[in-house]
Amino acid sequence: MTGGRGLVYTGSMAVHDMEATARALVGPGKGILAADESLPTIQKRLNAVEVAATEENRRAYRQLLFLTPELAEFISGIILFDETLSQKTDHGVPFPEAITRAGMIPGIKVDLGAKPLAGFPGEKITEGLDGLRERLAEYSRLGARFAKWRAVIAITDGAPTRFCLEANAHALARYAALCQEAGLVPIVEPEVLMDGAHPIERHQEVTEQAQQCVFEALFAQRVNLRAMLLKPNMVLSGKDCPRQAGVAEVAIATFRCLQTTVPAAVPGVVFLSGGQDDIRATEHLQALSRFVPAPWELSFSFGRALQDRALRIWRGKAANVAAARQALYHRASCNAAARNGIYSDSMDSSGKTF
Repeated sequence: MTGGRGLVYTGSMAVHDMEATARALVGPGKGILAADESLPTIQKRLNAVEVAATEENRRAYRQLLFLTPELAEFISGIILFDETLSQKTDHGVPFPEAITRAGMIPGIKVDLGAKPLAGFPGEKITEGLDGLRERLAEYSRLGARFAKWRAVIAITDGAPTRFCLEANAHALARYAALCQEAGLVPIVEPEVLMDGAHPIERHQEVTEQAQQCVFEALFAQRVNLRAMLLKPNMVLSGKDCPRQAGVAEVAIATFRCLQTTVPAAVPGVVFLSGGQDDIRATEHLQALSRFVPAPWELSFSFGRALQDRALRIWRGKAANVAAARQALYHRASCNAAARNGIYSDSMDSSGKTF
């Protein structure tokens, strides 16, 4: 079957299902929990709270997150890591099934990480296209309904180069096309890092360049924009910049970037937190709500900004699970409120001890 823009679909039902899944992931008042940390990253985070990063502790921590009561009130989907997709709850229920039963959509991170880009010192390319078609088929069999691939763009005096932007855009688009071939919704994540001393204007310039390259590549590779989501960074001052942009300034720069680069066919934009602390990420999301209605749903796909407080409370102790889940639920509710434009500082200063 052939659709608009020359897109070739394997079946109208598959296309309908992917588009419906994409819309559900950015449903009203909800966002995505990113729990897809690689083995080195989850080890670092567990070790920071003095928990040994054993397979069982990794499973127990993910179970804490996924089985948080009523989390689906604010969370539409959860991005898993390869290991986690095959793990089970204490009662023997596969995590994807447990997530689905709880009213959320299971997804999977499929890239194999950012590696040095040969010939371009200081720049990176995300790998993982080899064998991806077969892996996607297996992930779909295990219950995943969407996927994620992250590109990493650094800002320095001589970077990013145009070649780096185009190479990562090509990989993102190839991944997205393979996902849709397998019936999975691709989340496309071109992250322009906040590391450095650059001003917000430079971050906006590079973010626009990166996203323009991505959508040119998506169009060229016949990706159905209605069956995908964009996961971009917010436009920020570099973390070492002497002048840090205010919340309103960040929201304006971020929205202008989206207006310049993102086609209206895309159902939603799910922002990453990108190293921001949980409160600041929520404040920026709240400020972006002033631009609603927009051509796309504006939502969130946070990792640390949702998990950090829960992890610090848990510390590997079963007795702390309930309090840790309360902290996760609270942060999810704050971000849902921010997305709806009703978050206030009082939600985080009401005497609750998270």
